[in-house]
Amino acid sequence: MDIVLPSAANLWIFTGAALALLLIPGPAVLFIIGRSIEQGRRAGIVSDLGIHTATLVHVLAAALGLSAILASSALAFSVVKYAGAAYLIWLGLRKLLGSDVATDEALAAPARHRYRRLFRDGFVVNLLNPKTALFFLAFLPQFVDPTRGHIATQITVLGMIFVGVGLMTDGCYAMAAGTAGGWLKRSRGWQAFERYVSGMLYIGLGLTTALGGANRK
Repeated sequence: MDIVLPSAANLWIFTGAALALLLIPGPAVLFIIGRSIEQGRRAGIVSDLGIHTATLVHVLAAALGLSAILASSALAFSVVKYAGAAYLIWLGLRKLLGSDVATDEALAAPARHRYRRLFRDGFVVNLLNPKTALFFLAFLPQFVDPTRGHIATQITVLGMIFVGVGLMTDGCYAMAAGTAGGWLKRSRGWQAFERYVSGMLYIGLGLTTALGGANRK
């Protein structure tokens, strides 16, 4: 069976629209920036991978029609929404209430364990974001050509493009924030202040997720 792709025009238009949307900082970008400033560029890249692995799950769910459940069920939407908000707030509280010694021990842990947790946090944050699912339900179908058939395949292809562009743009944010974080960490004042900045950032993202409307990721 031949693979049915969206038209070339739709692919180019979608790529440009996705790039424009992804360049606008949203909760996912701010999460990556926070991780990058706190633990460096590699931490930001790993968080980026976790976030967009979850984005891929949302894309596949949209292709299979599962996102329609969130769109039609207020209860399902609320459960997922508040679970994601609670997770972000928990990350912020853990950062605020944790000691500097605990942070140093975490940074000194074997890299594969540290990166596994970073990947997990990014994945869970975006997986439990119903706005991402609804975003794909509302955005991707605009670039699907029903006359070409195989709508699920077209949505999957568009979603893979979105994930690829997102990995690159968010990766750039991670690199820039990680570099800035390296400079800031040489300041004693910043070292004392960083824990509270990061903690309040995560809590703010959680409150935004809980109280905000249907914005971009």
